[in-house]
Amino acid sequence: MSTPFDLTGRTAVVTGARRGIGLAMAEALARAGADIVGVSANAEAEGNEVQRRVRAAGRRFTAVRADLADRAAVHRLADELTASGPPDILVNNAGTIARAAAAEHPDEMWDHVIEVNLTSQFVLSREIGRRMVDRGYGKIIFTASLLSFQGGINVPGYAAAKSGLAGLTKALANEWAAYGVNVNAIAPGYIATDNTRALRADPDRSRAILDRIPAGRWGRPDDLGGATVFLAAPASDYVNGIVLPVDGGWLGR
Repeated sequence: MSTPFDLTGRTAVVTGARRGIGLAMAEALARAGADIVGVSANAEAEGNEVQRRVRAAGRRFTAVRADLADRAAVHRLADELTASGPPDILVNNAGTIARAAAAEHPDEMWDHVIEVNLTSQFVLSREIGRRMVDRGYGKIIFTASLLSFQGGINVPGYAAAKSGLAGLTKALANEWAAYGVNVNAIAPGYIATDNTRALRADPDRSRAILDRIPAGRWGRPDDLGGATVFLAAPASDYVNGIVLPVDGGWLGR
């Protein structure tokens, strides 16, 4: 029997699916019934972990290689993903982070982070989203951040991009909700991934962060799975333009 969280027969594109949060999101969607197209700059055609997990869930997996820092490559990716019609679900998860104090933050670092974390996600959402609008159905999910709400330290480009994603989520939802396309975002808290390795390796920063999290632990990538399935499934058909924190209570502190 179908449930509000059943994704059987749906296809989900997950960018940055090769590891970390994207890997966990792809696995969760597959377990809910979706076939997965995993996009990564270093995607292997066969034998990768995301493929193994998706196939273990009984779903199909397709790997697509694309460099989201290359604008032309993003346009080619959009054409490839929509060649036979738009996917049902687009999870804009891929991202990068660059740490340097604002006074020494070079243009090249800023440009790269903004291109990957914000501009490429707009281009991909625009090209796929307008086809979802024409069809009358679709789900778009962005991976935002706690820095969609806060400023962070030594990551001005990342904070600007993630704040931009929160605004983009609302802007697209305002335009597309009436056409059956839900646009929302998830804001992960401090999750144990490559992006937070430097913070976790610093005893003082790690302790300060843990002391602020009511749940008392760093998040795990699979903590994002339930929120991803919810926003991809019929259960969220009347949910539009939200940025959902999954942060162990950080923002409520």
